[in-house]
Amino acid sequence: MLYLLFFVLFILLFIVGMTFLRTGLFNASAESLKYWLVKLTDTPIKGLLVGTVVTGILQSSSAVMVITIGLISARMMTFRGSIGIILGTNIGTTFTTEFITFNIGSLIVPMAIIGALLSLIRNPRIRSIGIIFLGLSCIFTGMQGFEFLALPLSELSFMKESIYQLNESSLLSVIAGIILTAIIQSSTATTGIVMGFLSSDVFHIATGIAIMLGANIGTCVTGYIASIGSGEESKLCAYAHIWLNLLGVVVFFPFIETLSNLAEFLADKPEVQLAHISVLFNCISSVLVLPFAYKFGDFIVKMHGKKQVH
Repeated sequence: MLYLLFFVLFILLFIVGMTFLRTGLFNASAESLKYWLVKLTDTPIKGLLVGTVVTGILQSSSAVMVITIGLISARMMTFRGSIGIILGTNIGTTFTTEFITFNIGSLIVPMAIIGALLSLIRNPRIRSIGIIFLGLSCIFTGMQGFEFLALPLSELSFMKESIYQLNESSLLSVIAGIILTAIIQSSTATTGIVMGFLSSDVFHIATGIAIMLGANIGTCVTGYIASIGSGEESKLCAYAHIWLNLLGVVVFFPFIETLSNLAEFLADKPEVQLAHISVLFNCISSVLVLPFAYKFGDFIVKMHGKKQVH
């Protein structure tokens, strides 16, 4: 029970770290990011590039989706203009999963101290940098916690059965990824947890890939909640995000074993393998839809729109 308590605490620490990191980055560049989202999304390819960059900066596809839905609600952007951004958010969010695979454990304490000191300074930009450092220290502490607790947790009787079931069923692993991400509201946190279990050889790489696929669906919950009461076009944006990830998972699901074999050629460490496969999944899903972006938008309008949206 004590291990479970620490596990929950490390999840909370990781999420707090992501919040600090996102807040610091947003405060340092909020106005320019909104300008890019509004002004540089007149074509799907521009939207994809901007969505990728902005998501990479904010380290959260959910945050960019919430901002985009807010801009649509304020009539500063149209649903069609948001399609490229949606495609880009899926690519940009993989930057975080690649970043957290770095081994910077020895820098955690110095980053936390520097971050705490800088966050006390009145200058907004310096304070934002301090918050960023605090966020990074929390994230990497959480990652180390996941890795440390993976083996002790796997020895608990009810966890043994759950881990066995997940390792035996890719479908159950996808569902677990959806549920966990919907609860903690962060696909990155879910992936981070899985990386900890992979590094301790508790999960098979195929299990990690399946949970990662589910996390891409679960992360859509945040955008959908943000769209409630925000108007029809905002809801269409949320539905487009759901459909993009859902269709991507359906297409990739039969090839989980193939992806597992490919992962072994991409890296030695299983947590790095998962990060690379996440990049491939999100990039391929978005690039395949890009040439048909407006047709994809028409499909969403046909499925969920009460009237034609331009």
